[in-house]
Amino acid sequence: MLVLAHISDLHLDGSTRATERAERVRDRLWRLPGQVDALLVTGDIADHGAEAEYDEAARILGLRGGDAPPFPVLTCPGNHDSRAPYRKALLGRPAAEGPVNSVRVLDGGAVLMCDSSIPGSDEGALDDETYDWIEATLDGLDEDVSALLAFHHPPAALHHPLPDAYPLRRPDRLAALLESRPRIAGLVTGHAHTAAATVFAGRPLVVGPAVTWTLRLPWEGEQAADRDAPVGLAFHVLDDAGRLTSHFRVVT
Repeated sequence: MLVLAHISDLHLDGSTRATERAERVRDRLWRLPGQVDALLVTGDIADHGAEAEYDEAARILGLRGGDAPPFPVLTCPGNHDSRAPYRKALLGRPAAEGPVNSVRVLDGGAVLMCDSSIPGSDEGALDDETYDWIEATLDGLDEDVSALLAFHHPPAALHHPLPDAYPLRRPDRLAALLESRPRIAGLVTGHAHTAAATVFAGRPLVVGPAVTWTLRLPWEGEQAADRDAPVGLAFHVLDDAGRLTSHFRVVT
């Protein structure tokens, strides 16, 4: 069994507000009394893609300085992120502009962290290099290992004009991949600033809540951003049967 904590959309911008909210959820997670296998952060870690914002993220998440995390921290970029400083500060790799894709194999399954960002665009896409990487990575896993795909942009409409205006392009290609790869147990994303769950191509699609602010749905009010809503997080459980179950919490 694999247990993942999941946060998204920190939008660190150097402000006291953004820092405090990120540190609040970090403190909650670092002090959990029970076992979590990893923390997954699904993009928009920085607000402007500035190196100083990633330096702060690295400190908050214990990747460089700060309080060391009690479990691995897994990240993927979003549309507000910039690949070169992201690589340098969060991954300790040389700055480069290609897709940032990585995999972590844990006792209960594998997490493929995919780059759905398009430099200069708020929309998302998984490019040819990323699809090739997904296929090769899945081929390299043991046959009995279930996998989760994690990336920023949800591939399905969430019924709000803001996130639905900046979707994942070519969702049909992702659907075809899922049809040919039964070991993919589900998709985990961010971007929409609202906790949501649906089905895409027959697999669970779970959208994590945001750290920075929560999206009001159309029937909840005209102002989209609820900046007074508490910080959100999720816990995902991938069981030995390859079934994904998600739980949602707020941090006040």
